[in-house]
Amino acid sequence: MSKESIRTPLGKVRGLGSAKHGAGHFIAQRVSAIALVFLVPWFLISLIGAVRGGYDNALGWIADPINAVLVLLAVGASLYHMRLGMQVVVEDYISKHSTKNILLILNTFICVVLFVAAAYAVLKVAAI
Repeated sequence: MSKESIRTPLGKVRGLGSAKHGAGHFIAQRVSAIALVFLVPWFLISLIGAVRGGYDNALGWIADPINAVLVLLAVGASLYHMRLGMQVVVEDYISKHSTKNILLILNTFICVVLFVAAAYAVLKVAAI
């Protein structure tokens, strides 16, 4: 068997190829997806049950420490999964480096702000 590379001569000269970071990103996206497989159905079923009992029942539901922690885990896993997915989209389809960097920073910033807002809301309600 020959040891020929499938890279083009220009790719060999430029050193283009795997950046060795794809596996970690792939695993992180799959782990967050597996977490969401369990957290999202729990969240939807529990939330529907809590809302059916009225406003006071919903407040009591979110005030329960276990529910509050699981809600924050669901929101955090969702935002992290979204951030990873949007990162791939930006890296694959935006070619201008400055635009790509701005969008990647904005992607992370928005996810952090949304999580902080969700954590503040849940902790505020749980403290009542």
